[in-house]
Amino acid sequence: AEIELFVNRLDSVESVLPYEYTAFDFCQASEGKRPSENLGQVLFGERIEPSPYKFTFKKEETCKLVCTKTYHTEKAEDKQKLEFLKKSMLLNYQHHWIVDNMPVTWCYDVEDGQRFCNPGFPIGCYITDKGHAKDACVINSEFHERDTFYIFNHVDIKIYYHVVETGSMGARLVAAKLEPKSFKHTHIDKPDCSGPPMDISNKASGEIKVAYTYSISFEEEKNIRWASRWDYILESMPHTHIQWFSIMNSLVIVLFLSGMVAMIMLRTLHKDIARYNQMDSTEDAQEEFGWKLVHGDIFRPPRKGMLLSVFLGSGTQILIMTFVTLFFACLGFLSPANRGALMTCAVVLWVLLGTPAGYVAARFYKSFGGEKWKTNVLLTSFLCPGIVFADFFIMNLILWGEGSSAAIPFGTLVAILALWFCISVPLTFIGAYFGFKKNAIEHPVRTNQIPRQIPEQSFYTKPLPGIIMGGILPFGCIFIQLFFILNSIWSHQMYYMFGFLFLVFIILVITCSEATILLCYFHLCAEDYHWQWRSFLTSGFTAVYFFIYAVHYFFSKLQITGTASTILYFGYTMIMVLIFFLFTGTIGFFACFWFVTKIYSVVKVD
Repeated sequence: AEIELFVNRLDSVESVLPYEYTAFDFCQASEGKRPSENLGQVLFGERIEPSPYKFTFKKEETCKLVCTKTYHTEKAEDKQKLEFLKKSMLLNYQHHWIVDNMPVTWCYDVEDGQRFCNPGFPIGCYITDKGHAKDACVINSEFHERDTFYIFNHVDIKIYYHVVETGSMGARLVAAKLEPKSFKHTHIDKPDCSGPPMDISNKASGEIKVAYTYSISFEEEKNIRWASRWDYILESMPHTHIQWFSIMNSLVIVLFLSGMVAMIMLRTLHKDIARYNQMDSTEDAQEEFGWKLVHGDIFRPPRKGMLLSVFLGSGTQILIMTFVTLFFACLGFLSPANRGALMTCAVVLWVLLGTPAGYVAARFYKSFGGEKWKTNVLLTSFLCPGIVFADFFIMNLILWGEGSSAAIPFGTLVAILALWFCISVPLTFIGAYFGFKKNAIEHPVRTNQIPRQIPEQSFYTKPLPGIIMGGILPFGCIFIQLFFILNSIWSHQMYYMFGFLFLVFIILVITCSEATILLCYFHLCAEDYHWQWRSFLTSGFTAVYFFIYAVHYFFSKLQITGTASTILYFGYTMIMVLIFFLFTGTIGFFACFWFVTKIYSVVKVD
């Protein structure tokens, strides 16, 4: 049976720009059909192509020649190809090969006796002028020439299979591993994989020949089940134990907050309400105090109600999308084996959830006393998605200018716009139509004609300090998880802990709600009734901490170089921050809205 090896795009931890296999001057496949890619893969810049490496099952090969590339340094075209190859070795670009939808891994020992299985392997490596071995050059003491590149032009591939007893299936592949090596083949036409490593000095001139070869062997492996064939890669990624620690840490914060909220709800509010309602029965006209004083203003429409309602609509859309995506991921539908499934799922859900967005925006806009319903629907459909799309489009232009594979083809861009204009927008209009048809939300207390004076506030109940404090606790719950997510996006590690992520998502929702309710109660007691925007911004401020963390991550963890890569990092981070802001702000607003409606509905008002 034929075994086909596919090649994916090459990427690097030191640069955000992935390139497709054909951008490099490696051996090309003669002809072969490309596997079709889903939307998520295209958005993430994956480009899977057939490769010139073809094997026959159980037929072992040693040192088989694939092709030879010759470079004349005098020729401009060859010089350019060689420079690109050198630059990508300098930036430690990695091959990603796939056999039977499994990544071909390179396993090596790291410190404290752990084996790390990397789903990619480098093109080559570099020894600096001072004789310092960079990246993969440390694996072989023969790599010692100064200011020299060593190219991995030979791979030893080992394929593990197990024989299926039942049926006529034959055998199943359960793992594919390789070891990159470098040989300067003495006889290029009849390579024997001996001789010194293939070095390309930085100052080399004349003719340079690079022969690409491979060896393949097969080994039966009875212990690995086909269903769990990804496990050895995931297990080699250290970190799961830290997760439990962070979850416990988050739960402690949640318990502490829940305790505070429960105390306020039960003791203080209970006392307050009992005292207010008792006063009505005794005829002494005592002065009212605290949060009851503002009952005539609590539901006064906020300033800029149009913008707030639009943010709430988009936030609801993101909230439901995240919940459903994570739920599916927990059930295992979006495992790393289905490449790009996570992103495809999220995009499709977002498009289909236009209706709740339009509905929520319309309901709140109407209850804020707004009249301009057309503007409201248009802003809900276009404001937040438009900002994200514009940012995305500019990033795409940069990628396209750099010739990267992550640049989205024109056809896909048109498809995304079509999804947005032809499905999402009409659905938003439908939602808004139903939202405006319903009566405005009924409030438990009437609003007075004349706004009440707000007394001088102490430092703690002023808007800004409250908002800044409000974001700290939710951020404390998520920042460890954030580290793994950023690693999976920028350092190309696999992310598979969706169970943890779902748990953290729930914890985040609870923490945002509780922190906002607590601060809301303190403001009301200080007779400040502007709670609408404040509740949105209090929990939405978590996004600002997220941004600060992303900046810290960029400078402390990533070795990204080059202007284009830096702009891309921050461009994509801004999209994430905006989405996160709408998401957390909406949670805060809904929590506070529920709280205010609840407490004012149990107080007797003359």
